[in-house]
Amino acid sequence: MKITPLEIKKQFFKSKVRGFDQAEVESFLEMVADEYEAAMNEKHKLAEEVIKLRTQLRDYQQVERTLQDTLMNAQESVSQSRENSRREAQILIREAELKSERILDDARGRLDKMKNELIVLRSQKESFAKRLKHLFESQLELIKVLEMDDVPLKMVELNTHSQIKHEAGTAGAILHHGLTTKKEERTSES
Repeated sequence: MKITPLEIKKQFFKSKVRGFDQAEVESFLEMVADEYEAAMNEKHKLAEEVIKLRTQLRDYQQVERTLQDTLMNAQESVSQSRENSRREAQILIREAELKSERILDDARGRLDKMKNELIVLRSQKESFAKRLKHLFESQLELIKVLEMDDVPLKMVELNTHSQIKHEAGTAGAILHHGLTTKKEERTSES
């Protein structure tokens, strides 16, 4: 049974001959009722505070769960980001390796082409040098023939003229071919 402070204050006791002093009992009941009322008020305040604290605790627990979820998501994002970065780095490295291989292959091809062109140019130079040497030697022979007194002058002039024309045409063709080849090489390099 619940007793209220008002019931304690209004509680009436019967008097008996040898009973307690009625004023003293009433004074004590008044004091007990006041203390009981203070205790009840304190209990209500504490109950309200408990409710408030429980609500805050639930809110804090919710915030904690949210933070834990956020932390887990952040950790997963960091892991995924690291994995993506690692994959991207591998892709970039592979692309760089492929590009460097292509550049090296291209450089090797150009080097081989230049070596072949050098061989062709050397052979053309040797051929041109041989022809010039032959022309020079034939001109020396012609000079020797001209120096001879017993050869008719008209015969020498005809031979010399046709021989010079032929050799000059050959030398000019060789020179023209060498220059044309050089020009084509420069154009293809550009």
